Amino acid sequence: MSSTIPAELKNQKYILLTTFRKNGVPVRTPVWFAEQDGKLYVFTNPTSGKVKRTRNNPEVRIAPSTIRGKVTGPEFAAKATILPPEEWPAARRMMERKYWLMRAPFLWSKDSIFIELELE
Repeated sequence: MSSTIPAELKNQKYILLTTFRKNGVPVRTPVWFAEQDGKLYVFTNPTSGKVKRTRNNPEVRIAPSTIRGKVTGPEFAAKATILPPEEWPAARRMMERKYWLMRAPFLWSKDSIFIELELE
């Protein structure tokens, strides 16, 4: 697995996260992300489809994108891992440093979970 984040992903506001259904159909979702130590972190609602799909198949694809999901650069293979709850505060702090809206607690559920993406 790669330990560095490609230049095409650095300093982007959004990435398009592609997860896969059991039948192999891709599902693409633009998401906020934070970067640290060669890994990317995203947050989501624990009942979202991407969590279910990640549990079934941790192989995902990511690409820089716009807020509407228009891909703006190359796509990369990655492995997704749902972080254990004890690692959520550190991941949240990374997201809060990048996105000021993450600091508004009334906008985001306290139940949000975090997913770590490691490029392959």
